Amino acid sequence: MAAITATPPARTTGLGSSTVQIAHRALLRYLRTPQLIVVGTLQGAMFLLIFRYVFGGAIPIGGGVPYVDFLVPGFITTGVLFTGMKAASGAAEDLQQGFVDRLRSLPVPRFSFLAGRALADTAWNTWGLIVTAAIGFAVGFRIHGGILDSLAAFGLCVVFGFAFEWLFIMLGLMAGTPQAAQGLALLVFPFTFVSSAYIPVSTMPGWMQAFASHQPVTYMVDAVRSLSQGRAAELLIGHSTGYLVTGSLLWALGLVVVFAPLAAFKYSRS
Repeated sequence: MAAITATPPARTTGLGSSTVQIAHRALLRYLRTPQLIVVGTLQGAMFLLIFRYVFGGAIPIGGGVPYVDFLVPGFITTGVLFTGMKAASGAAEDLQQGFVDRLRSLPVPRFSFLAGRALADTAWNTWGLIVTAAIGFAVGFRIHGGILDSLAAFGLCVVFGFAFEWLFIMLGLMAGTPQAAQGLALLVFPFTFVSSAYIPVSTMPGWMQAFASHQPVTYMVDAVRSLSQGRAAELLIGHSTGYLVTGSLLWALGLVVVFAPLAAFKYSRS
């Protein structure tokens, strides 16, 4: 009688290495579609120029803060939401084209797909932040806070983008198709306008101010604005920089705590 030998289980790739590989794949797909880079850059520049030169003269800010210095921190911060639409459509495309099914057949941790997408899209967001900041300086934006505070403001934008990536990934998995994912992602964009990103909250109707003052985009925008503009921005906003940074970090943590498990649950049932 032939001896029966047990076959050892297949070795599972580690979470870290599989996450990096999936992130690398997602970034290569972005780089192999150069029109995404060109169109995204042109769109960001166009909207910033419109707000700067078309609406800027009609929106008084006061408090010694020029409108361009008020606008650019808000525009940079909310830019991570507009860039985040690609995360939703990218996740839906991976699901639709069978990449998720192929991953399931491999010995890789399931969470690596979500972490890889979040990592790649955060890197893409960081590139968009750099481009938008450069355009902002070109149209007259200037930093009036410290250099370290300004670097902290940039880092805060990266954290903000990472937190929102989990929402967009969940929407992409829920939508199932890139077209539907783009439609669902658009539902997030009203938060950018009902916030302090482009105009002071005090100019809004009273019932809207209550919502705009306490939603995550306003906290994040005001924190970035306060870090980059210094004391004048603190007086204009009415809160200290520490208060705003703490509030924005708590919102970012809350977004991850809520939407990362939801994305994982949706991925497991896709």
